[in-house]
Amino acid sequence: MRFRVIVRVTGIVLGLMVVASASPLVAYGAAPANDSFAGAAVVGSLPFSGTVNVTEATTEPGEPQFCSFTPHTVWYSITPAVDAVLRADLAGSSVTAGELNVYRAVGSGFDGLSFMGCASFVGSVLFSVQAGMTYYLQAGDIFFGGGGDLVVNVQQLASPANDDFERAKPIATLPFSDTADTTAATVQAGEPTPSCTQGFLESTVWYAFTPASSGSVLADASGAFSPLVAAYTGSSLGSLTELACHALGGPVLNVHVTAGTTYYFQAGGYLGGRGTLTFTLQVTPPPQAAFAFSPNPPSIFEPTQFFDVSTDPAQVGIQLEEWDFGDGATATGCCPTHRYAADGDYTVDLKVTTLDGRTGSTSGPVHVATHDVAITKLTVPTSASTGQTRQISVGIKNNHYPENVLVQLFKSYPVFGFALIDNLTQPVPVRPSNRTTSIDFNYTFTSDDAIIGKVTFKVVAYLLDARDASPADNEATASPTKINR
Repeated sequence: MRFRVIVRVTGIVLGLMVVASASPLVAYGAAPANDSFAGAAVVGSLPFSGTVNVTEATTEPGEPQFCSFTPHTVWYSITPAVDAVLRADLAGSSVTAGELNVYRAVGSGFDGLSFMGCASFVGSVLFSVQAGMTYYLQAGDIFFGGGGDLVVNVQQLASPANDDFERAKPIATLPFSDTADTTAATVQAGEPTPSCTQGFLESTVWYAFTPASSGSVLADASGAFSPLVAAYTGSSLGSLTELACHALGGPVLNVHVTAGTTYYFQAGGYLGGRGTLTFTLQVTPPPQAAFAFSPNPPSIFEPTQFFDVSTDPAQVGIQLEEWDFGDGATATGCCPTHRYAADGDYTVDLKVTTLDGRTGSTSGPVHVATHDVAITKLTVPTSASTGQTRQISVGIKNNHYPENVLVQLFKSYPVFGFALIDNLTQPVPVRPSNRTTSIDFNYTFTSDDAIIGKVTFKVVAYLLDARDASPADNEATASPTKINR
């Protein structure tokens, strides 16, 4: 026996409970005919709209409560004759707040109900149904709802024209693009579940393509949900063989096709995904060949490292790289090195081949310029006295290009090593036959130098406008200068 206990204090609802008892039912009026699960009202045809007052409706022991607690519930059952997608809502109800739960019957009684979804307060719930299966709708007012008229509305949504495999939309030419509303799309009995979906398939549409020539095609699906696309061969739903599938950011779907063979593409949503979906199919683009190199610019003193930075729109991957360095030398592989024998401008060619045989190529200039200066002389006095100003002369050799050179002068300190004391910037022209350009510093020796008794000078040269190809000879350290007091 079931009854409801409602305790009220003026203006405030203190509590509401659903309990089981052997006591007599406290009656407030007649309960609806479909108050119990066993007495569920049968929805015979669609669209359907049923109104019932749930003020005196009750809940049964063990009755499921999912999204919200509903103390007054009524039940409806639907056994569709065809696969379909239904939308149910409580539009038009006078209850303060209502809830609608949808279940699929997989067994008997409450234990045999599999929850499919709910709509609380406002809104609707979409659910797919299969022909011959029974589904239950549990409707009621939410806790403290106070009862009232509850309107349950159910309608069947129109499915896309290519919802089923047998009605797959033919693709005549490429590129191809089609937008479909998958809100009411279904999954047929026996329809394959793509391997990339982990079994959570919600709605699908189908496309068929018979290529006139062999090659590769690129398929994709996009939408404001989790889309999937899968490719198959076969002549019937039960004989399909999956070739590839794409979902949740995985590799795009690249399929090698043979002329005269029909390929089927399944597109849709899973993990609850429904709505507008765009399916595209195109001839797979070639790889986009590109390369980089280091150092830049290269010089004749060192090998240049080349890098393949090509991309493949199909994400199949690059199998082979073929290089022509523009000076008669060639190589293969992703990252060859090559040393140029002379400065100049060279055109480098790169051809790449993907794992499925598509090719792409590119050409680019490589300017080889060997910038290099060297310190070949460092002249310092052998001795000096405190307060005496003496010249320190640096000889810079340059056989390649006119350069702007910064020379820094350092002197030694006990314990602390060398410290910068001066720097000069000067143009250094190209001079043949090992002739040098002089950069001269003036240094006044101090009493601190005299205390130590000697000073060691060091100079370092830097190119200001280019990379020095051989910086190892850009530093020199002189013999110590003796300091007299």
